[in-house]
Amino acid sequence: MFIVTVLTHAMILLVLSRRPTPETATAAPDIRVVFTIPCLDEERVIGASIDRLLSLPYDDIVVLVIDDGSQDGTAAIVESRTDSRVRLLRRRPPEARQGKGAALNAAYAHVLSSGITDGRPHDQVVIAVVDADGRLESDALSHVLPLFANADVGGVQTAVRINNRHVSTLARMQDMEFVIFTDVFQQARNHIGSVGLGGNGQFMRLSALTSLGAQPWSSSLTEDLDLGLRLTTHGWRNLYCRRTAVHQQGVVRFDRLLRQRARWFHGHLQSWRLLPEVVHNTRGWARCDLVYHMTAPFLLLCASLLTASFVLVLAGVALGGPSPQTGSFRWLLVAYALAVGPALVYSQVYWSRDRTDGLSRGRAVMMAQFYALYGLMWYLAGWRAVGRILLDRTHWAKTSRELDTAQTTLPPVAGGTGGIAPPQALGTPLTADTAR
Repeated sequence: MFIVTVLTHAMILLVLSRRPTPETATAAPDIRVVFTIPCLDEERVIGASIDRLLSLPYDDIVVLVIDDGSQDGTAAIVESRTDSRVRLLRRRPPEARQGKGAALNAAYAHVLSSGITDGRPHDQVVIAVVDADGRLESDALSHVLPLFANADVGGVQTAVRINNRHVSTLARMQDMEFVIFTDVFQQARNHIGSVGLGGNGQFMRLSALTSLGAQPWSSSLTEDLDLGLRLTTHGWRNLYCRRTAVHQQGVVRFDRLLRQRARWFHGHLQSWRLLPEVVHNTRGWARCDLVYHMTAPFLLLCASLLTASFVLVLAGVALGGPSPQTGSFRWLLVAYALAVGPALVYSQVYWSRDRTDGLSRGRAVMMAQFYALYGLMWYLAGWRAVGRILLDRTHWAKTSRELDTAQTTLPPVAGGTGGIAPPQALGTPLTADTAR
């Protein structure tokens, strides 16, 4: 029953994601965009990131860099930029290094008090969050800003792509993971009102943030997840924009990736305190999907136990023990279908997104086999997070940036069988934030 529930939910969202999204206004409203870039020792990437934002074909922007107690040359690089649209907010101990949420709350307070909005009404100001290594596509604002013509839209999340996917198999799997999560789960949620926000490429209306109080971002490890949930429970609508993307570097070492995902898993567990608010303030399919999404960590842990039991049975067969179906391995084929089937289906979604980049359909099918194995990482990450919680080890080190060796250009985006419960069917990544 558990496997049926998981797969049914995944297939429903897959079908919904194939439905066209209703057209929105074609003209962007008169909006000032304030890009916020939280930084902690980002001298390797911050200069290029600022220059890319300044080159966007939209003049009414401000680039606000939050130096959260860096000990390298981050602040000096920002101060070297002479463009008046670049601002630096320096945070020093003991206020600094209290988490990304605290840094963004400081930026939010600065926006309200410093005159950056140039006297605009709060509903005509959009706060964007971009990672220090983030690369917005040049057409991003032309696709995102028209969505704010609808007064009830509080936030917009772009697609997320991994920039170094061509030079690392592990980075390729992360890219596939993000495309599946956004183009299936987020796109489907456009139709049911449960779109979430990620930590990179998110845009929020300032009036929506002010409705959340003095500190819109929480102290959670996944403050982006909390923000999206709170905007929804306060009556705002979040949208996913698949027509453009933000590109970032993927993690190329498995130990770092596992630590990153365990941190996300821990943060997702912290969001459970918002469950009563979500249940009370949402309705219908949105409520069902949000509750399902929030409880995904528990489902992943259950799925890991099912997978472990299957592996034990398989080991018994390999060692000469009794087979569940004497003389037949049909049960293995069924188990394979359960484990790899969703990945095979999703690989075609990934192919449809990446075929203009030279990805063949056959290679996408082959990648699905690796993706099914890659998804097992979430089981390890989940139990690692649970272990740290039980040991009261709640501090997580920041994942180091990878050197940006990929010189990728950024084109616009084209619009009873043992039982393995595939983690990819649960809608991973649990959160799309890669900044921590």
